[in-house]
Amino acid sequence: MCGICGILAPRQTPDAPAALRRMLAALRHRGPDDEGLLIAPNAAIGARRLSIIDLAGGHQPVWNESRTVAAVCNGEIYNFKLLRDELSSRGHRFATCCDTEVLVHGWEAWSTDLVTHLRGMFAFAIAELPDGPEGNVCHVFLARDRLGIKPLYYAALPQGLVFASEVRALLASQWLSGRLSRTALESFLLFGAVGEPETLVNGVRSLPPGHSTQIDLRQARMEATPRLWWDFARSIPSAPAAEDADGLDSAAHTLRVHLEESVREHLIADVPLGVFLSGGLDSTAIAALASREQRGVRTFTVVFSEKEFSEAEIARRTAAQLGTEHSERLVTEDEMVSRMDEAVEAMDEPTMDGVNTWFVSEAAREAGLKVCLSGLGSDELFGGYSTFRDARWLARIARLGNSISPFLAKTLASVAGDFPVPPARRDAWRKGLAALAADQYFPHGILFARLLFTPAQVVELLKASCKADESSPWRTWLADAANSAGGADEFHQASWLELRTYMVNVLLRDTDAMSMSHSLEVRVPFLDHRIVEFALGSAAAANSTAAPKSLLVEALRDLLPEEIVAQPKRTFTLPWESWLRGRLRERVDASLADPAPALVAALDFGAVANVWRNFLRDRTSWSRPWSLFVLNEWSRRHLAADG
Repeated sequence: MCGICGILAPRQTPDAPAALRRMLAALRHRGPDDEGLLIAPNAAIGARRLSIIDLAGGHQPVWNESRTVAAVCNGEIYNFKLLRDELSSRGHRFATCCDTEVLVHGWEAWSTDLVTHLRGMFAFAIAELPDGPEGNVCHVFLARDRLGIKPLYYAALPQGLVFASEVRALLASQWLSGRLSRTALESFLLFGAVGEPETLVNGVRSLPPGHSTQIDLRQARMEATPRLWWDFARSIPSAPAAEDADGLDSAAHTLRVHLEESVREHLIADVPLGVFLSGGLDSTAIAALASREQRGVRTFTVVFSEKEFSEAEIARRTAAQLGTEHSERLVTEDEMVSRMDEAVEAMDEPTMDGVNTWFVSEAAREAGLKVCLSGLGSDELFGGYSTFRDARWLARIARLGNSISPFLAKTLASVAGDFPVPPARRDAWRKGLAALAADQYFPHGILFARLLFTPAQVVELLKASCKADESSPWRTWLADAANSAGGADEFHQASWLELRTYMVNVLLRDTDAMSMSHSLEVRVPFLDHRIVEFALGSAAAANSTAAPKSLLVEALRDLLPEEIVAQPKRTFTLPWESWLRGRLRERVDASLADPAPALVAALDFGAVANVWRNFLRDRTSWSRPWSLFVLNEWSRRHLAADG
């Protein structure tokens, strides 16, 4: 696990090594154990290393035998031993036991098809130097894993192309101006995170999940054209039929085999590791499988003084039943206030989520661990979210809005907005009205279920100069995702879009940034691509619409405590509702009254203040003012003043 970065130029660039060192310094938290550089006349590439496998021999960059191919990698290649054996049988000679070395030999054997042979989470760069380490780099190949577990960002500039594991590292190069991307701002307001492949920094893009790009350094201008190398849309059945009991049993058995193999591979490490354990089904499943594979597994849970939010008791009972060595991390309101700046500083991009991961990662690292397993991905694959049920009626409402005139749709939504609605249903009602009034705003109804602010509210928050751009890259990403799943049933459409949006834009991005800020690697066994492909192609998974996660429960029934199986789905969140009305109130109030210079020309801070007042009057959710606070604080730290 590492942080990687690089500067590529068509000609010799004297300041590239100094810029690279600034980037590496910004990535030190991702890899405190080692640093490696490749300095060529026309390129500078580097890595910070968090040593996980082959502690002594895994220095990067890793070279081939002739020192004409070099690689830096962030992540883990779980099938590296199998690939090593295959490549060795072809005559390749290995100098280390590190998983990264299979990249250089795999490049020699398979060229760009290398990525299709890999199982794991990764973002890497492979450089070709035909004349050896003293000569120029002619090509650089960048690739990102299938699901987007590991990040990779780049910016194509007049003087060259820069890439890095974090947006902040690109800014540290001082090759970028750090201006606000106004199209990305709209995405953040809609969903609480910027959508792939954009970032909040103008000109900085993410290499999308399952994509690669090859850069020719012999060209006068560096260009990066992402190419899709893993199209998991092909795994989605067009119309899966309902399976009988025997079909469910067969699917559960197959899933069990996949899960056991995935967890076994994700436990490969030369350092101590543990499991994040909440009171839910997903993390319990991973902990149960891990504890069968390895003795002395350690588990970690975030707990709160506010009992209605704390999963301490059920996590303790689960840990005792599984025989894990269990630890808890108490997070109090006082600590949140005192450490707010640290938590926001850990965000590589602004997000409404992730602080819980920051605290539990700190606890695991303080306990001496370098690796933890997480249950992320199960909800998206097996129907754990309420959005799977919401998607149906939201899609129908959107179709209704599309079948009548826009004026009538907006009128109906306006009238219905005055109906008295119970507090528990207020958020769902608001999203339904948004789907009715703005039916064509998104390509699929489930996207309305993930709204932070409705399209109408976003118009109020943005100044007139920030008009919606229908051609923005994040909109293209949504349209492509919806189109590729268009022939699937409702369940698999929802699963695909959750993986393509909420999972990669929020959960994976936050998990990576918040854990790596503490130099902790988090692995996600549910997102092994074989499990994803199986679930997306399984009719049994679709039965989870009626009984959430029925396929997963059936696969692991003998391992799971009954109270875990029987309890309703809980969302793991911090007690923001009470904290924002308590000691955090003064902090948020002061921030929202002091706009970040980068946002002054883009956001209407009168509308922002109104969101804060509505929360204090119990008229809106905590997530909206909290997201605006994070956006303001992140922009203050990282973006240049607009204008």
